[in-house]
Parts: sequence; structure tokens; C-alpha cells
Amino acid sequence: MTKIYDTASSALDGVLRDGMLIAAGGFGLCGIPELLLQAIKDAGTKDLTFASNNAGVDDFGIGILLQTKQVKKMISSYVGENAEFMRQYLSGELELEFNPQGTLAERMRAGGCGIPGFYTKTGVGTVIAEGKEHKEFPTGPDGAEETYILERGIFADLSIVKAWKADPSGNLVFRKTARNFNPPAAMCGKVCVAEVEEIVPLGTLDPDAIHLPGIYVHRIVQGAHEKRIEQRTTRAA
Repeated sequence: MTKIYDTASSALDGVLRDGMLIAAGGFGLCGIPELLLQAIKDAGTKDLTFASNNAGVDDFGIGILLQTKQVKKMISSYVGENAEFMRQYLSGELELEFNPQGTLAERMRAGGCGIPGFYTKTGVGTVIAEGKEHKEFPTGPDGAEETYILERGIFADLSIVKAWKADPSGNLVFRKTARNFNPPAAMCGKVCVAEVEEIVPLGTLDPDAIHLPGIYVHRIVQGAHEKRIEQRTTRAA
């Protein structure tokens, strides 16, 4: 059975449902699965929870789903650069579960590895730790203990990611910083759909250069992508 689909909408056919948890790759405006996000918008799927580093900007990335009120909750690290995100959160229309970036990446990776939870020092003593289990662990040869908090792995219903190249088996190569959250996001979904810039023949990719094995990827769609710059700073010559 082929993993390659003609369009983003067909690649998501039979997968989407209201109220599902979606893990999405991307960091800022880099490596965002924009074709799949547009297809979710067009499908009208609602009451969604997204686990993603951020929500894009007002008219790009997950931001387009905020505009149509299709997102119920964000599990995120960074919430800036998006006025609609801020408006919905401050007005109580959008639920936010805030995660440090490393914690969010590890929660995704843990879910992909079948690990239900892990302890970390990150967030101890802050609002991040509220309501979470605390445990003391010895951390040095003198037996002194430090406090850690329990974070739970993310087990998503669907993962959507963007890669540079794929082969028909779903092996993925990401380009430079566009790798970001994409591999751990891809790992933690029951179904993973990847949009790619290029599909190459089987055997073309150097096995040592593959960033994500095809066993994690169920569907692939190829398409043209917009490459935006989030912030541009210039100076006089």
C-alpha cells in the first residue's frame, strides 16, 4: 500500500475528527506543515488541542485555525507574535498549557517511545509545577537530594510535520533548522502525516542521513511551500 497521497486533504481523509489531539512540528515560522494546517481548516474540524512549540502568527501556521475558532487548547512553549492567540487566551476563549521548550520536546519524544512520564528539574518552583507530582532524588555523591516534577508523555491522535525530502517508505530528511520539533512531533502520533518538498526514489537517501525512519510515517504529500521570515532586522550600510 502506498504512503503517497496527491493532496493534503486526501492525506488527512478518514483521520480527522472533532476534539482530537494533534502534535504539529515547526518552530516560529520554520518547518511548519502549512499545507496540512490549511487542509484541517478547510475540513472544519473543531475543538482541537494542538501540541506545538507555538501557534504561528495571525495569518500563518496554527494561527489560521485560531482565526476560525477551531482550536480549543494549545500545549505550547512560546505564545508571542500572535495577537489573536493573546486575545483569545486573555478573554478565556482559549485554554493554554504552558511548557518549557525542552520539556515539550521530551514529552513528545517520550510518547513516541512509549514512555508515560519522566521527572525533570525544569519548572520546579514556578507555575509550571503547580498540580504536578514532586519527588526528591539524590543528585550527587554526598547524597543530597533535589526536587523534580513529573511530566507526562504526549500521545497524540495525529502528528503533522514538514520535511525536506522523503522516499516512498516514509523515511524523512529535514533541512537545517526546519528539523526543530518535527521529529519528536512525528514520533508521538498514532498516525503521522508528513508534507515534503521532494519525494525521491527508494534507495536514494543515504541511510546515515535519514533523520526520521519511515516506520513513524504513515502518509506523505508533496507540495510547494511558502518560506517566510518571522523577523527581519536591517542596518544602514
